[in-house]
Amino acid sequence: MKNKKTLAIVLKYASLLLGAFVAIVPILAIFFASFKTGTEYTTTGPLDLPASFTYFENYTRAFNEGNMLVGFRNTITILIISVIGTTLIGSMVAFVLNRFEFRGSKYILGAFLLATLIPAVTTQVATFQIVHGLGLFNTIWAAIVLYLGTDIIAVYIFLQFMDSISVSLDESAMLDGASYFTIYRRIILPLLKPAIVTVFIIKGVNVYNDFYTPFLYMPKTDLQVISTSLFKFQGPFGAEWQVITAGVMIAIIPTLIAFIFLQKYIYNGLTNGSVK
Repeated sequence: MKNKKTLAIVLKYASLLLGAFVAIVPILAIFFASFKTGTEYTTTGPLDLPASFTYFENYTRAFNEGNMLVGFRNTITILIISVIGTTLIGSMVAFVLNRFEFRGSKYILGAFLLATLIPAVTTQVATFQIVHGLGLFNTIWAAIVLYLGTDIIAVYIFLQFMDSISVSLDESAMLDGASYFTIYRRIILPLLKPAIVTVFIIKGVNVYNDFYTPFLYMPKTDLQVISTSLFKFQGPFGAEWQVITAGVMIAIIPTLIAFIFLQKYIYNGLTNGSVK
């Protein structure tokens, strides 16, 4: 028994080390490449140290020539509106599905699940025609409207937390004359703060990292976001990967800072709502 226990511990930590290695190595390769010259990048290995860690020309070019300041501004605008809208819509849907019993409620939840199973690429022609028909193509609202669609992950997270909120609170508020919207706004929404933070982070990271939607629906240069700002360094005759990797490191900084300060909310939001 003692040998089996020791073997289990060894396997556990070995798997953790392997997972950490798989996650860290690509980041290290990008970090090293961001300090290399063009010649050095093509003649050295991905994990070879750069000749100097004081070579910041790649970072300067990525930020200035990539116009990353505009990318950050557009990204933040899209992210704030999309995340707030998704959170409100998702929490309202969860409130209705959890607190009201009506015919077809399970079918509504199933429709959300079915939508996630359909490959997005198969609906892009119809989606593009709708966006173009609404006059949103080549505007920042094209991405916002597409991101505002409530995803099933947000609904499920809110539903988990709704299960832990006693229905007696709703009944007490109704006895005092509160409407359903007042109950949602004054009771349910404040108690959903951990879930709201979790959805904010998950949805925010997805919006921040998305390349396909801005690239397809917002091709204008002044509408570029942080994920598309570095695409100009990719050309038909090759790519300046050392500059692109520098831009990637700049783009990682905001998400890294957000994760460091909000990681406890991510873990709590994903686990606390799963039990009553």
